[in-house]
Amino acid sequence: MKKLRVLLADDHLVVRMGIASILSFEKDIEVVAETDNGADAVRMTLALKPDVVLMDLKMPQLSGADATQRIHAAAPGVKVLILTTFGTSAELRKAMDGGAAGALLKNSSQSEIIAAIREVMRGGSVLSDEIRHSINDMAAVPDMSQRQLEILNFIAKGFSNKEIAELLGVSLETIKDHIKKILLRMGATSRTEAASLAINLQLVTG
Repeated sequence: MKKLRVLLADDHLVVRMGIASILSFEKDIEVVAETDNGADAVRMTLALKPDVVLMDLKMPQLSGADATQRIHAAAPGVKVLILTTFGTSAELRKAMDGGAAGALLKNSSQSEIIAAIREVMRGGSVLSDEIRHSINDMAAVPDMSQRQLEILNFIAKGFSNKEIAELLGVSLETIKDHIKKILLRMGATSRTEAASLAINLQLVTG
């Protein structure tokens, strides 16, 4: 019997051990490698060509979303299945847009995880109900430039327009102009509302 070859990418050892233990009881599935960071996930995937990569989103060196994009571009035949703690995350949307074949929450049952691996290998797509709703809710995330996100982050941290201008080395009028565009794109009426929306959409950390 040809086994489904799985690579585990998660920065928490306990999580990797738990998933590896679950999969070890399946006669048609084998874990061929494990890693705790996104950069190695890409490197090991390209070297080993597993059938499925179980990918965490929050990892050092390279995020799960970025790793997914690189894997999909370089090895489109490899299926990436996101396993995440976060049901609402801009990174989750990025991973799905970047070629992930599905996504499950880490509190999914053993049978759900195993069934998801087999389903993506059949060419299907797997999304838990919570994640599907979250992605749909994020479909209207505003398109923001890097500078606008930077300014939003300062606003969320409580900096004034003058302080932001000084930190970025630009004029106060430039910051005001950026903020007008930010409010327009986000459909917000104030700096406070824009910051709150950005935090809820996880565009900034707050």
